[in-house]
Amino acid sequence: MWIVRLALRRPYTFVVVALLIAVLGIVSILTMQTDIFPSINIPVITVIWSYGGLSPTEMQDRVTTVVERAMTSTVNNIEHMESQSVRGTSVVKIYFQPGADVNAAEAEVTAQSQSILKQLPPGILPPLIIRYNAADVPVIQLSMGLVTYLVVIDAERTLLTNQLTLSQDINQQMAASVHVIKALGGGWDADASVMPQHS
Repeated sequence: MWIVRLALRRPYTFVVVALLIAVLGIVSILTMQTDIFPSINIPVITVIWSYGGLSPTEMQDRVTTVVERAMTSTVNNIEHMESQSVRGTSVVKIYFQPGADVNAAEAEVTAQSQSILKQLPPGILPPLIIRYNAADVPVIQLSMGLVTYLVVIDAERTLLTNQLTLSQDINQQMAASVHVIKALGGGWDADASVMPQHS
């Protein structure tokens, strides 16, 4: 408990230290710049190749493998790569070393993608190259699943049922009015009917 004894012997020192911490804290809060989406340099580039008609296995063999070998041998500062092949699409994510120049890496990836086009299946188009940016991540993602869809369908069904019931009630009231007019000696000879209208 040496700190307690020191505080009892030198109380003014601890008061000054506490006030200094409080003042510096307030000054740092007031002068600190804040940003909701700060600029974060994440060295990740995604290369998306599209070629319709190829199965995932063929995309892996004829596109993804060729692209990975070319990128590994020519592009600098690669930490690792991840790839995914689906029908007609190949996605290659290239992760670079921390501190790597992403602009230079993107230029190298673009140049290499153009140079290997002749090694890929004929007719394939240049890839879509996307640089990952943390500021592009949405704050809120709204998705509509099966449950939400069923709720919307049920609400529409209820609305249509209510409209149909209302139309039937109006039809019954109109028919009753026609019978009353006939009973009072009205000039309607033919039966009148009102067809419900559905919107």
